[in-house]
Amino acid sequence: MILAILFTNTDGNILVERFHGVPAEERLHWRSFLVKLGADNLKGSKNEELLVASHKSVFVVYTMLGDVCIYVVGKDEYDELALAEVIFVITSSVKDVCGKPPTERLFLDHYGKICLCLDEIIWKGMLENTDKDRIRRLIRLKPPTDA
Repeated sequence: MILAILFTNTDGNILVERFHGVPAEERLHWRSFLVKLGADNLKGSKNEELLVASHKSVFVVYTMLGDVCIYVVGKDEYDELALAEVIFVITSSVKDVCGKPPTERLFLDHYGKICLCLDEIIWKGMLENTDKDRIRRLIRLKPPTDA
């Protein structure tokens, strides 16, 4: 299961978060852990360079995309390889929505569409869609047509 997806700015302020199957009392711990992990390791990393951490049976894959840090946390079948695929789909969708790797401002300008993308990519903690064209069609907010 994908336990969490977190987007932060370079200062560690949370821009978007999604938790699946994580009790409310544990969420603060996860937020602070992930932000500290990024602060310790993402400085000086290349754009879209994937970093991996693990603790017991939980895996974290995280990266920088423009001025935004992205963290994906998973367990069980979502090991570091599966999470790498998840984060690839997320980064390519965010770049597609924003037109380029986003600054914090550009990310927030497209906040609604990015949230829709996340909802189409991850559903109840499971990877749902990986095809960028299908995700783009699903977030158009237009009724489906017969043609």
